[in-house]
Amino acid sequence: MLTSLPNLLTLSRIVAIPILVALLFVKHPAAAWLACIIFTVAAVTDYFDGHLARTRRQISAIGVFLDPIADKLLVASVILMLVATARIDHITVLPALVILCREILVSGLREFLASLQVSVPVSRLAKWKTAIQMVALGFLIVGQAGPSWIPVQMIGESGLWGAAILTLFTGYDYLRTGLAHMTGAPVGTTERVPRGKPQVQPRVG
Repeated sequence: MLTSLPNLLTLSRIVAIPILVALLFVKHPAAAWLACIIFTVAAVTDYFDGHLARTRRQISAIGVFLDPIADKLLVASVILMLVATARIDHITVLPALVILCREILVSGLREFLASLQVSVPVSRLAKWKTAIQMVALGFLIVGQAGPSWIPVQMIGESGLWGAAILTLFTGYDYLRTGLAHMTGAPVGTTERVPRGKPQVQPRVG
C-alpha cells in the first residue's frame, strides 16, 4: 500500500531531499531557517511512520524497504551539503565521515541479515545517537543564520562529535552481530523472523 499514511510519510522524507539541497545552496538566512524547518519535519516523520504502521497494522513490504533508505538518504544528503557549503569544515569533517561510513556499513549488514531472516532489536543507545545526530544537523543547517547570542555552530559541531562517538559504539554492536552470523558464532541479541511475513526491520539509528 504505497498510498497508506505511513508510506506517504516515508516518501515525504525522500521528496524533501532535493528541496533541502536547493535551499542549502542559497546563502540567505531565510533559506537556512526554511531548510531547518523542513529537515526537522522530515526527521519527525521518521518516528511517526513506524508508529502509525504498527498501530494501524499497515506494515508493508515496500514500507520495510523504503524506511531505512529514506533515513539514510536524508542524513547523507544533508551532511554532504553541509560539507559542500562549508557549514562543516576542518576537523569537524571527521565525525561527519564517521557517520557516513557507518551508514554504509549498516546498510550492507542489514541486507546480509535480512537474507538470513534475522532481526536486530534497536538499542536505546542507537535511539539517543539518532536524536543527537538530527538535532546537531538542524543546528548546523542554521549555522551563521542563527541569533548571535546563541553559539549555534558550536552546539551543532559538539552534537555531531557526540553522535559520531555513539555511532562507533552502535556500529560496533551491529557489526559484531553480523560477524557472529557470518562465522556461525552464537548470538544472543537477535531473533529470527518467520518467512513469508513482512516485518518492519528494527532501526539501529
